[in-house]
Amino acid sequence: MTSPDPAPTFTRAAVLGAGTMGHGIAQVCAQAGLAVALYDLAQEPLARGLKGIEAFLAKGVAKGKMPAEEAAAVRARVRGTTNLVDACAGADVVIEAVPENLDLKRHLFAEVERAAAPDALLASNTSSLAIGAIAGVLRRPERFLGMHFFNPVPLMALLEVVVGPRTAPAAAEAATALGRRLGKEPIVVKDSPGFASSRLGVAIGLEAIRMLEEGVAGAADIDKAMELGYRHPMGPLRLTDLVGLDVRLGIAEYLARELGPRFAPPRLLREMVAAGKLGKKTGEGFYRWE
Repeated sequence: MTSPDPAPTFTRAAVLGAGTMGHGIAQVCAQAGLAVALYDLAQEPLARGLKGIEAFLAKGVAKGKMPAEEAAAVRARVRGTTNLVDACAGADVVIEAVPENLDLKRHLFAEVERAAAPDALLASNTSSLAIGAIAGVLRRPERFLGMHFFNPVPLMALLEVVVGPRTAPAAAEAATALGRRLGKEPIVVKDSPGFASSRLGVAIGLEAIRMLEEGVAGAADIDKAMELGYRHPMGPLRLTDLVGLDVRLGIAEYLARELGPRFAPPRLLREMVAAGKLGKKTGEGFYRWE
């Protein structure tokens, strides 16, 4: 079996999952000149994802950051589909951005491998799940790795390229080259729980939640401490609202199982998720959102 070309010319991408991360990844791929098939199970979430791309591009035009003609060309490169085989057909790279559920991702990639070209690069946007565990369903795990983007994808510079135990060096090189083409600054990390970014980010976020729970300071002041004292662009509690409290809870539970009790979720986080206060997407988390 041959490994992916270390310097392939990517022309077509399939992005699986039209949520916040998925449609953001589709947008940056289209901005880099790739023809993109954005896939979701149903028409309603797919339509929301495509509208999300349109809204982001329109905002760029309104702010004078992008000519209207360029925005129209980017949008024209993205098509939506609810057919997985159709999405993967002819794709040089398939990037998965579905919810953080190991069984779901494994099932999806088993189908993707049957639908995609044998030399296509396969990548998961997982923020914490083991690449080796997802790759266990693949006949050719050497072409599979993690490409962990950050929210909002069109604005955040970092891309984590996560190398699994059976990922070929050529696949990592191809993903790194693609990341640079997408305007990202790639870092290459080993397949370990939480990788680099999630492990550090969750540790800070959980401690901020514990401080709020203990009454050390209010949410805005805890965030301001990190923004002004450590030059973080956004405080950990506001960031948790953007990521989603349910997403952060799921990652914390996984890290606690893999790395020990230092990642045990605070009671306050569990209570807020149980109450449906999931952050920006529900209008309330540690902050209230319009």
